[in-house]
Amino acid sequence: MYKIIDGKFHSAEIRKEIAARAAKYKAASGKDIGLAVVLVGEDPASQIYVRNKIKGCEEVGIKSYASYLPAESTEEQVKELVQSLVDDENINGILVQLPLPKHIDQQAVLKLIPKEKDVDGFCEENIGSLCLNKDCLPACTPNGIMKMLERENIAISGKNAVVIGRSAIVGKPMAMLLLNANATVTICHSKTENLPEICRQADILVAAIGKANFVTNDFVKQGAVVIDVGMNRDKDGKLCGDVDFQSVKDKCSYITPVPGGVGPMTITMLLYNTVVAAERTLCILNLTKNTAIICNISMKNCKNSATKS
Repeated sequence: MYKIIDGKFHSAEIRKEIAARAAKYKAASGKDIGLAVVLVGEDPASQIYVRNKIKGCEEVGIKSYASYLPAESTEEQVKELVQSLVDDENINGILVQLPLPKHIDQQAVLKLIPKEKDVDGFCEENIGSLCLNKDCLPACTPNGIMKMLERENIAISGKNAVVIGRSAIVGKPMAMLLLNANATVTICHSKTENLPEICRQADILVAAIGKANFVTNDFVKQGAVVIDVGMNRDKDGKLCGDVDFQSVKDKCSYITPVPGGVGPMTITMLLYNTVVAAERTLCILNLTKNTAIICNISMKNCKNSATKS
């Protein structure tokens, strides 16, 4: 019998912890944790994402700073805005909502965000540190998946894990987090041969390929843990994942649904990363001996709070 991994439940529990840590930070520093969100253009989906992020901030006691620029803004205007947020001491985390308009060099904008404020986990320094298993702010969706596995007491060390998808946002960081947790990891993609056969070897299967109901019964071995990162529409316009839930569920030990699985964890981990970034600032400044205590960690362990707290 399979068990549903309830992302809504885990997200709500983690947000309670985030709110408590945000309150401790404010008590120690005298100011709110700040998250800046930049939206360029009027893309409806992006507007929804930004609203949800602002709502999440309000829920946990983080102050949000939303900046909106028209789609015709120049690259220099966007970079000037981002740089002003980098320089603002009240801002602990910066998120530039993607995608940006086509005439703007996305990487040039993202490179302006220092790793200390890169709460999306997208900058080259954070990605490189993740690959080296060093201190970093991990990408939110993969880190949320790791939190769910941890909270469900699902063993990772020594297990075979297969990740379908190699994007810099999900696939690659997901593989690195699993590898850092001592799983044996295989990354599959559009050029992979014998894909179902490879996936059937997985104790933990993560589908992040962006194709509706792509993973069917033939991809899953008995007792596997199946994590569905997809967010698609089927031929009838109904929301669905990358996994054909109905054909796969009875072979699984655990499975995430769509909606209500991985999705709720993404914004929650953005808030989590923002709190960690703020806590580290206090640890680095070493304002008082009590300041580091708000992190519930010692000064010497402060740098590891993102992956171990």
